[in-house]
Amino acid sequence: MTVFEEAAKFAIDAHAGMVRRRQSVPYIVHPMEVAVICAAMTSDPEVLAAAMLHDTVEDAGIRPEEIEARFGPRVALLVASETEDKRPKLPPEQSWRIRKEESLQVLAAAEDPGVRILWLGDKLANIRSFHRAWRVSGHAIWKDFNQKDPAQQAWYYRSIVELLRPLEGFAAWQELKTDVEEIFEGV
Repeated sequence: MTVFEEAAKFAIDAHAGMVRRRQSVPYIVHPMEVAVICAAMTSDPEVLAAAMLHDTVEDAGIRPEEIEARFGPRVALLVASETEDKRPKLPPEQSWRIRKEESLQVLAAAEDPGVRILWLGDKLANIRSFHRAWRVSGHAIWKDFNQKDPAQQAWYYRSIVELLRPLEGFAAWQELKTDVEEIFEGV
């Protein structure tokens, strides 16, 4: 089995029975979409494996050490770049800004180009989902999120677009930028 195939199987097992929040689709559809987006930018098997695994630590309770032991240090580093410290002692709405600032710092400091590709894949998959909901409900979509203020969401996603500007030659970056501009126009 290739590292990507092993990661895909591992992610399917890790996310078994999970459903994506605010949607009725199996959770694994999201990592699959992220992997497809990343595959349009790279054929690097470790980046594609990390795309499949990127939510396993944060959302499926897999330990980072297990990712490193099974998939190696680079895949573990890529997954860690997408893993927030959830701060379980704080309500999510209170830790939101801190978590997002820390995540943006990780992205800004990243030396491995795979980190930016992985981030672009994940954030584009997320913004596509938001965009579909936004077309139906407008900014009311944020009422279901930990951060309900569209201005804060706009700050976060605009920051991501700028930090990912080195990838502006890719259609994925252009789509992310366009969707962020449309969703947050006037915010």
